[in-house]
Amino acid sequence: MIQRCLSKALLLLPCLLLPLAAAADEPCRRLTATGNPEYPPYLWRDPQNPQQLIGANADLLKYLGKQLGLDIELVYGGPWSRAQEEVRTGRIDLLAGYFITQARKQQMDFIAPPFLSTPSVVWVRQDNAFAYHQWADLKGRKGGTLVNNSHGQQFDEYAQANLILEAVPGARQAFEKLMHKRSDYVVYEQYPGMALARTLGIAATVQVLQPPVSSEGLYLAISHDSPCNKPQLREALAREMAKIVAGALPEQMLKQNLEPWQ
Repeated sequence: MIQRCLSKALLLLPCLLLPLAAAADEPCRRLTATGNPEYPPYLWRDPQNPQQLIGANADLLKYLGKQLGLDIELVYGGPWSRAQEEVRTGRIDLLAGYFITQARKQQMDFIAPPFLSTPSVVWVRQDNAFAYHQWADLKGRKGGTLVNNSHGQQFDEYAQANLILEAVPGARQAFEKLMHKRSDYVVYEQYPGMALARTLGIAATVQVLQPPVSSEGLYLAISHDSPCNKPQLREALAREMAKIVAGALPEQMLKQNLEPWQ
């Protein structure tokens, strides 16, 4: 009798395990993403719901998700340095808008092609502008940047070897130090800097020095430690991203999100 029951139980075991196996193989349909919360028109915190991010990057990611049947939620992951850590450790799946470097490729998979590009520029006070034509013109001056921020591999390496750059947690703090004459310049992206200057009421007292120090692509990146990071998902994201950037949609979304800050 016991042997007969045991035999039946062994026969039923594969059937009981089938739902678990199916669940394990089922692709992720819900993903979380974050990014730099001080990055308008690309990303900023929703005034109506500060735990969510809105902007051109958010709009594009939601469109991407819709095309693939994915629910991608843009969440506030903390200041930029912490948001990167949240994705690096896999607590959040995606970074929406990341410059590519060799060090970052050790922690995340980048979805090519980039969906937008953005120039990084030198911001100075109007009353303290100086002659600037190349990176070497920044030598000997005290500059500001953000913790864990990048302005492209080449500039990052040059800055580390040749420039005095103090990293602070947020762009607001970097610009406030500039206005209080505690730094001579800030290296920051052009559009987000314009939006922040207007927010702080200093648009008439700061200016951009040309040319940009770099112009880098904004990539979607997925953490190596995300449970959703599978080849099938990466391939699907890359295929759909290529279709999107082949058209005018990314630039249209950028323009729409730039208008409130102009």
